[in-house]
Amino acid sequence: MITVVDYGMGNLRNVRRAFESLGEEVVISASPEVIERASALILPGVGAFGEAVKRIDALGIRRAMLEHVAAERPLLGICLGMQLLFEESEESPGARGLGLLHGVVRRLGPGLHVPHIGWNDVVPVRPSPLFPAEGGVFYFVHSYYAPASEWTVATTEYGIRYAAAVQQENVYGVQFHPEKSQQTGLGMLRRVIAVMGSHQSTPANEPA
Repeated sequence: MITVVDYGMGNLRNVRRAFESLGEEVVISASPEVIERASALILPGVGAFGEAVKRIDALGIRRAMLEHVAAERPLLGICLGMQLLFEESEESPGARGLGLLHGVVRRLGPGLHVPHIGWNDVVPVRPSPLFPAEGGVFYFVHSYYAPASEWTVATTEYGIRYAAAVQQENVYGVQFHPEKSQQTGLGMLRRVIAVMGSHQSTPANEPA
């Protein structure tokens, strides 16, 4: 079962509906026990990095997500959820991200309309189960970005070229919104489901 992390920020129900339309069973939860033992986690998010970190820590779910990853179960961050995988963000100095990926999230540069809203090409830069070789066009809404790095599996361009998707073992992240990207997004989520099924997992609410 897929568990969507509920920390009070993000379009949780749209994400759930997208997975359910593909035949998946989905639960939305803020329970540390459910999150830690979930077979697969989705970390969505819309809003400010600092507020997201504050809510995650107030709910006591930071450790649960880190334990989930340490148990080699998959986690997918979407939009702000991807940014939270990193150590920190220029948006909220001093706020500590999950630190699953090294790096600092940056603000989109001067001269650009912020937030960036719209459809952009996503171009794979190394093989990843998240994308076909040709990539695709996905829907973005964001003001901050992760610079291209060793974790980057696909890039996009808005003023500069930056990470559209990242991957490190069982940790995945996408800056765009697959749940708002119509058939291309659903195609990517089918790939996510296959990826999640390929990881050895323990069902939610059952002892590890």
